[in-house]
Amino acid sequence: MTPSDYEYLRKLLKERSGLDLSADKQYLVESRLVPLARRVGLTDIPELVRKIKGGGADALTTEVVEAMTTNETFFFRDKIPFDHMRETVLPALTQARANRRALRIWSAACSTGQEPYSIAMLLKEADKVLAGWRTEIVATDLSQSVLEKSKAGLFSQFEVQRGLPIQMLIKHFVQVGELWQLNADIRGMVQHRQLNLLQDFSQLGSFDVIFCRNVLIYFDQDTKAAIFERLAKQLEPDGVLVLGAAESVVGITDAFKPYPEKRGLYRPNPGRTGRPLGGSAMPQTLKVVASAR
Repeated sequence: MTPSDYEYLRKLLKERSGLDLSADKQYLVESRLVPLARRVGLTDIPELVRKIKGGGADALTTEVVEAMTTNETFFFRDKIPFDHMRETVLPALTQARANRRALRIWSAACSTGQEPYSIAMLLKEADKVLAGWRTEIVATDLSQSVLEKSKAGLFSQFEVQRGLPIQMLIKHFVQVGELWQLNADIRGMVQHRQLNLLQDFSQLGSFDVIFCRNVLIYFDQDTKAAIFERLAKQLEPDGVLVLGAAESVVGITDAFKPYPEKRGLYRPNPGRTGRPLGGSAMPQTLKVVASAR
């Protein structure tokens, strides 16, 4: 792969998915795209780049973006956000929503579904509190292939052993050959939609809780700031944003403020100045043509 090929792919990935590759990640591109090139009958990455540049290769471009997207996930990942959800967020929201008796939760960049299904199982465990409530979980991702896997609710032995308590495996799954499938009632709690976080997502409506974990770390500061601005518009004034352990709004935006004494949780900031922090203005182009992550 030539330096110009790498620069072309870096720009393509930034525009299509927000992935901000540093100059020293050429090995990562090669490890993921050489197998893809060979699978589609091309000899190497330069030929892959020429194919994309030649036009009429939208499906191939999408495959390149999906191949470079990190889909690492597991059930109840990092545990603490789910403890906060069970012990703090749900009690507060059920009290605040007592009149309308409805909750909407968004799992952004949901990958193969472990996060939204963890949320669904958590809500199912709270069925006494939520009896008669309408609960809606919307799971989105850039990759259609991982969304299809998520919809099926089928997981390997390795996948169900990562973070899933044994009692929940027994209660909410059935064994299908060597795989485990979530029961239909849990699968039915989650709606799947293909979505790119770089694109407008106002059509999703407003949410009481937004999980947007372990994806913003791959974006540059301006892109993060722009996404935070738009997330703030989709969150109810008393709603909660859940970020990953290595993510924060500090120095990026004042659209959110930390939830008191709850690491990883953030609330809309009513006293904000109304502008991103610590970077240039919001990116001029969020005109992404690829489908979603």
